[in-house]
Amino acid sequence: MAGKRDERDQDPGGPGTSVIAKTRPQTKKPSLYRVLLLNDDYTPMEFVVHILQKFFNKSTDDATRIMLHVHQHGVGECGVYTYEVAETKVTQVMDFARKNQHPLQCVMEKK
Repeated sequence: MAGKRDERDQDPGGPGTSVIAKTRPQTKKPSLYRVLLLNDDYTPMEFVVHILQKFFNKSTDDATRIMLHVHQHGVGECGVYTYEVAETKVTQVMDFARKNQHPLQCVMEKK
């Protein structure tokens, strides 16, 4: 049996050997964007709290805290979302503010 080789005895990488490598596609986490409210001298505080509750599902306490931060610091973060969600929220807030005749500004920035 010295002349007969079984497939387990073949050299790795020799003829008849194939290597199958499974490559998993690398999924990259989507970029995140901060949705921010900007302070102005005209939009009522109650309206800002209402916006935070309506579009960002904030509790009354959280909405009030964020509104006061916007009022005192000029800007405040409403939440962090993927691009599409952030863009939708900015549009909803801006449309709602305009319909209610408030100059409130809502923007998004990459985190």
